[in-house]
Amino acid sequence: MKAIVVTDEAAGTAGMMLAERPEPPAAINDVVVEVHASGYVPTELTWPSTWTDRADRGRAPSIPGHELAGVVTSLGYGTTGLSVGQRVFGLADWHRDGSLAEYVAIEARNLAPLPGDVDFTVGASLPISGLTAWQGLFQHGRLQSGQTVLVHGAAGAVGSMVAQLAREFGAYVVGTGRTADRQTALDFGAHEFLDLGNDSLKDIGEVDLVFDVIGGDIQQQSAAIIRPGGTLVTIVGPPEARPADGLAVDFVVEADRAQLTEIVQRVRDGRLQTNIGTIASLDDAVAAFNPTERTKGKTIIRIRPCPRQTTVA
Repeated sequence: MKAIVVTDEAAGTAGMMLAERPEPPAAINDVVVEVHASGYVPTELTWPSTWTDRADRGRAPSIPGHELAGVVTSLGYGTTGLSVGQRVFGLADWHRDGSLAEYVAIEARNLAPLPGDVDFTVGASLPISGLTAWQGLFQHGRLQSGQTVLVHGAAGAVGSMVAQLAREFGAYVVGTGRTADRQTALDFGAHEFLDLGNDSLKDIGEVDLVFDVIGGDIQQQSAAIIRPGGTLVTIVGPPEARPADGLAVDFVVEADRAQLTEIVQRVRDGRLQTNIGTIASLDDAVAAFNPTERTKGKTIIRIRPCPRQTTVA
């Protein structure tokens, strides 16, 4: 099968290449999925799990990409809950070969059914962004209606999901980003926008919850405006700041079938919009991961040919 592989951690995305790899077998409780579309996170090549397994043994050449949508082609021994021919989407294990390939072996529990009216490209854009937003807001942030939420990177793939879900559940949403991100952040649900390059976080006043995707000085400033008892949720590593009389939580997103089902239902009924930028073929994936200018939205690789290949602004 064709797959994108990486062999040199120091090379970053420049070390990606398209190669032939053996099709993966289905282990116990696995399914093999014929991948139709795959999502990719730019920081993946810095994750230890890209290069080593759980026993800290090197596993290069490895296949990155952990978001996928496709069709189940075979079941491993003992696998239940899914069937051959079923459309699915989900989140592949960090320590195993990923989804930038024509086939992937994945634990069945990491997948959810993909409704027939949801395109594979859309399905592949949801697992990391959607689950990160859901778990950060509801499991770790304990969001309640009426609270004020500060969402950093509100025009990005994760931030746009956070803003939409927070607004749906009755929060007042303040989005941040660059000047050029203002309208996108507002379109994705922010009630107001703060330009991190020109405005001061102190101008917002107090907030109940901060969803941090930046860290560093911005995280420090954000913690200072959280109300007593509020929460800082971050996905960039152990928090460097803590709100007064509140919580600071960092987390790594986990696969969850029930949450994926909630997320895709919101896409179907129009409550949640995906933030897809570039759509490229597997043959063009390496170039897509090495853009010559700043990209907007999430890059999706369409593994199986479709009638039209487009780039959405």
